[in-house]
Amino acid sequence: MRLKGIFLLLSLGAFTSYYVYQPIPDEIEERWKLMLTDCFFRSLSHLADFSELLGLKDYMGVMMFITFAERVFPVSDQRVHVTEELFDGVEVVVYQPKLQGGDTELRRAVIYLHGGGWCLGSARMGPYDLLARQMVMDLNSVVVSVEYRLAPEHHFPVPYEDVYRVVKHFLQRAVLAQYSVDPLRIAVSGDSAGGNLAAAVSQQLQQDPEQQQQLKVQALLYPVLQALDLNTPSYQQNQNMPILPRTLMVRFWSEYFTSDKTFFRAMMTNTHNSPESAALLNFVNWSAYLPESYRGTYNYSVPVVALSAGGSDGPSRSIADPRASPLLVPDAVLRTLPKAYVLTCEYDVLRDDGVMYAARLRRAGVEVTHEHYAGGFHGALMFTVWPTDFLIGRTMTENFIRWLQHNL
Repeated sequence: MRLKGIFLLLSLGAFTSYYVYQPIPDEIEERWKLMLTDCFFRSLSHLADFSELLGLKDYMGVMMFITFAERVFPVSDQRVHVTEELFDGVEVVVYQPKLQGGDTELRRAVIYLHGGGWCLGSARMGPYDLLARQMVMDLNSVVVSVEYRLAPEHHFPVPYEDVYRVVKHFLQRAVLAQYSVDPLRIAVSGDSAGGNLAAAVSQQLQQDPEQQQQLKVQALLYPVLQALDLNTPSYQQNQNMPILPRTLMVRFWSEYFTSDKTFFRAMMTNTHNSPESAALLNFVNWSAYLPESYRGTYNYSVPVVALSAGGSDGPSRSIADPRASPLLVPDAVLRTLPKAYVLTCEYDVLRDDGVMYAARLRRAGVEVTHEHYAGGFHGALMFTVWPTDFLIGRTMTENFIRWLQHNL
């Protein structure tokens, strides 16, 4: 009996070690901490799959636990004044420096859009609250953190439209004056799906004939920028990498557009393009836009075009919309965009989206700072709160804010 107990204990230990262990490249620091963090995410993902299979709760409903677990109630402190408001019907959290006696200086402003694959995340999560406060203090800025509605309850273009309404509302002269914001020093920024929304908003503002007030800079942090080719070198290289494996990113894209699982399966095999979206594939031809060091040994092949991929009014029409895939706009649109900061990570399925966008912006004559982290992984900027506090997350935050100090 004792031997059976020892055998059971050893077996449990071996299984746990096998489950926790994930091959992590040597270039990534704090590898064991990342393994343990990723183990939690994978466990929750498996639970979500099982729950959906049994019909108990849909996948994203279970994954929302991450958002709830990180949720805080933003409150004012000695240095930062915090209010929760509605901008044109959309919830926002506004962070402002506490006024000192006689302080009449106009300030910078940052409109920040959280990540989470358009399906998860919240402006009221601890890491975003911490980042907003740091920007307020280090930049003496106003920060507007947007609580846009999420898929799959609200498919594209609802999250984008929420963000666009907030930006348009904030850029009104009267509103800028209300928050003592300098109209010439306004940025839009976001990470991951938030970077997607920030890039799309920057583009659409420039094309809006009624919009007079414009942004000074756009800061895109490991942004997701196209849904046409989900087999770029970074998607292949990092398909099983923490924290965002290819399967999860494809699921985010799919859920953003539709609840139809057949589209998810088509995206998984990269056979989701229709003739309409295929006409834009030249904008995501990574063999033309990726430097050789990022292409590696991978060979480019044009994604398969399926005549039945969603139909002209289905999700395949949405993936061709530049409000969803900002990488798809022609050079003429890119030329008018504000100065850009693009952050990419080597071990991230979205790496090549950011690299291609930075390359296209430069070719169009836009001033671009492309900061690439050779040991970076997706989501690192948000891992700044114990117990998932990573040195690289703090480094990314410092460099990002330093760029804003010099350019905004």
